[in-house]
Amino acid sequence: MKVAVVGYPNVGKSSLVNRLSSSREAIVHERAGVTRDRKEVLTDWNGREVVLLDTGGVDLEDSGELGREVRKQARLALAEADVAVLVVDAKSGLRPGDHELADLLRRAALPVVVAANKIDSPRELPLAAEFYGLGLGEPVAVSAVQGLGTGDLLDRLVALGPATDGAAVSDEQSVRLAVIGRPNVGKSSLVNRFAGHERVIVSDRPGTTRDAIDLRLSFAGRELVLVDTAGLRPSRKVSESVEYYTTVRARRAAARADVALVVCDATAGVTTQDLRVAELAMRSGAATALVLNKWDLAPELDLADERARVTRKLRLRPRLLTASAKTGRNVTRLLMEALALADRRAERVPTPRLNRALAEAVAARQPPGRQGQRLKLLYITQTAVRPPRFSIQVNSRARVTRDYAYYLENYLRARFRLEGVPLVIDFVSRRERRATMVYS
Repeated sequence: MKVAVVGYPNVGKSSLVNRLSSSREAIVHERAGVTRDRKEVLTDWNGREVVLLDTGGVDLEDSGELGREVRKQARLALAEADVAVLVVDAKSGLRPGDHELADLLRRAALPVVVAANKIDSPRELPLAAEFYGLGLGEPVAVSAVQGLGTGDLLDRLVALGPATDGAAVSDEQSVRLAVIGRPNVGKSSLVNRFAGHERVIVSDRPGTTRDAIDLRLSFAGRELVLVDTAGLRPSRKVSESVEYYTTVRARRAAARADVALVVCDATAGVTTQDLRVAELAMRSGAATALVLNKWDLAPELDLADERARVTRKLRLRPRLLTASAKTGRNVTRLLMEALALADRRAERVPTPRLNRALAEAVAARQPPGRQGQRLKLLYITQTAVRPPRFSIQVNSRARVTRDYAYYLENYLRARFRLEGVPLVIDFVSRRERRATMVYS
C-alpha cells in the first residue's frame, strides 16, 4: 500500500517518514522547504509492505514557480496513494494552512489520518485534541523525534489501506540506475523522459533536486529503479549543511547503483568535474557511461575529440553517448545501454575463454622480467561478479608490474566488452596458493 505524507512546510514530515521507516532516507533540516520532490521510502508493518511518499511542504499561498511545482508533486502523490497522512505541528496549534490542506484532502476521495506531530511527552497529549476541528476524524498524537504514537499511526494506516498488496518486484531483481552529474545538466529532465511524465521537479535554478529520488520503471521486460540525484559539486564549493547532506545522498546512490549514467552538458563538453563524478561512480563499483545531454544545442561539438579525451582520462574507458531530454533523442538507447552494462557487470566468463584470452595477451606482449627472472602467468579464473573479479595464478607476485597489470586489465576489458565496468584482478603466487591449501 502507498501512503502520501503531506503537510505545511516544517511540520516534521520527513522526520516522521524516517521514524516510521526506521531509516534516514529523507533529508531532515531545521530550514523549511528542504524536501521538494516526492520520495518513496519502503517499510513494513505487521507483515504489510508500506510505501511512504514523502512530499514537499505545501504552502497554498506560495505563488512562486517552485511552490507550484511542490504542490503539483504533492497532488500526484495523493493521486497514486491508498491513504494520506496530514502532518500538523501540535505545538503551533491549528493554522489557516492546515484547514486549506484538509479541504484539499477531502476532495482527494481517499482515507485521511491526521498526525499531530511534535508531542514529545505524555503530558502534551491533550494538544492533539485541537485538530478534531479539521473534520478528518480522530487525530493520532505522534512524536517523530521520540517515536511516541508511531505504532498507533501505522496500525491506523494499515487498517485503512487495501486488504492486499500487488505482487512486488524485489530490489534484488531490479537494475538500480543512478543518474548523477554536476548541477543543472538536465538529470531530472532525463529522468522525466525515462518515466514518460513529470515525476521530479525541473527548474533552471541549480540545486532544485536535493534528495535521491527512487522511481520504479519497466523497460524491455525488465524492472529498473531510477535514482535521480542532487548535483555533485567539488567539495570546496559545498558550503552549507543542506548541500552537504544532498551530496552525501548522491554519493550513496552511486554506491548502491548497478549502473550510473553521468550526465554532462553538451554545450560545455565533458568537463574536469564530469570526469571526477565518473571516477566516483566507477570507484563505487557501478558500471558507468557518460551522457552528453542537450545534444540538440551543441551542433559544433567534436564528438570524436570528446570520446578520445574520456578514453585518455578515465582508466575504465566508459562509453560516451549523446541524448536530448528536451527532444527525446536517444533516450531509449540510454536505457538499453544501461541494461547492457548491468548484464555485463553480472556476467560470468567461462574459464576456458578466460585462459585463451590470457594466452593471447601474453603472446601480444611478453610479461616483464626482473633480475633474470620472468613473470609467468599460469592460470586465470573469475571469482566474483557485480563487479567482475578475476584471479590470476603467477609464479611470483613480486614480478607483477603496475604497467603490466593495467595492460591485462585493459586487454580483458576490450576482449569481453567491459568498457565502463569496474573489474578487479588478484594476482596470486603459486607459493601462496599452496600455503592456503595446506593450512586452510
